[in-house]
Amino acid sequence: MEELRKLEQVQKILSLMQSCSLLSSSTSSNNDQSRFIANLILLMVQPSGELDMVKKLSLVSEYLPKISVEFLEEASTWLGPEHGSQNKNTDLMGHSSSAPNHEDVAMVGLDAMQRANSTLEDFCRSYFMFHGMDINNPHSIFKYLPVLSFTESYIYQLDSLNEKMMSVRASHDVLEREHEMVQETNQSWIAKFMASFETSPFRPLEVLLKCNGLLTERIVQELKSGEEYWALERKLCSALVSKQEICFEDVMRAIRLKSFDYRVLNLLLFQLRGEEVNDLHMEFLSISEFLVEVSDDLFDYEDDVLENNFNILRMFVKIFGPSPAPAMLAKYITEAEDKYDSLMKTLEPQLSLKYQRRCEEATKEGGKMSGHPLGTWNIPPVIVDEEFYRSNLLSN
Repeated sequence: MEELRKLEQVQKILSLMQSCSLLSSSTSSNNDQSRFIANLILLMVQPSGELDMVKKLSLVSEYLPKISVEFLEEASTWLGPEHGSQNKNTDLMGHSSSAPNHEDVAMVGLDAMQRANSTLEDFCRSYFMFHGMDINNPHSIFKYLPVLSFTESYIYQLDSLNEKMMSVRASHDVLEREHEMVQETNQSWIAKFMASFETSPFRPLEVLLKCNGLLTERIVQELKSGEEYWALERKLCSALVSKQEICFEDVMRAIRLKSFDYRVLNLLLFQLRGEEVNDLHMEFLSISEFLVEVSDDLFDYEDDVLENNFNILRMFVKIFGPSPAPAMLAKYITEAEDKYDSLMKTLEPQLSLKYQRRCEEATKEGGKMSGHPLGTWNIPPVIVDEEFYRSNLLSN
């Protein structure tokens, strides 16, 4: 009976709107639009404490322009899947016509959270000191961990799709005996990957951060940097496999964008703490991130060749040739080290000392024998014929 009464009320409002010529021709011909307006009017005329009609109209006029589509989608998500489903496809009786769609909801899986864990630990131990936070204080960690963990896990989830794409391309070109596996992957991972990156992969995350008052223009730009890095990685790695020329500027752009997730987390931490971004610290850390990425690429060189991942040494070998590549890379490492040392001197002495100690810890824990500022760099022997290397290694 309650549903019938609501239906009768909607029909009365529709008749009133038509008699008063409130409905445009396009709206009156669209049942969903006209019923939505009727339900909105019903909500307006219902008692709401001491608010009169004038105050209600004033509130609607004030707040309605501030309510975006993104906000409504996030509100629907927070209210639960049942509510979201009704918002998308329900009739006046409240019957859902389809299952809830989670495509625009920011979600992460357990695998992504596990993969992101080591990065989160490193971020906390390396970057908290730049915010005057004590890594040994559990309160400092757990107060901000949910947002940082969710964000990094979401990034890793997208990154895994990018890695799958690179892995499938390398396997398809080199290993014909794995054709069936590649076809199966094409139908699942690649389809999902392409669907994500044809739209805006970070949009659900941005909606979530915005609704929590954490999204800034700089964070948006860093997320765009992430999209650009993945696009460059796909472009460059595809060119290597297909033996096409690659652009040096693309390579240097990619290596500098690669640590975008650290910068997103750092900017989020400034926002979470209600602090202004320290541009000097950001500049210093960007140089440190560059050196760390190069060091990681040297350490993972053989694996990156095997899996067709972006690796700066791979790119230099392609651009400059096997013999000159190590010397050219050493040149850019030296330039970055000089800038690192210069910026290090601008840091507060105590902070500078803490960060150098952290670098020493990270190098020892990673089992690496190279990395600034802890000694000589170890550039591994270059792989001249990557296709032969992959075929030979995998066949064995």
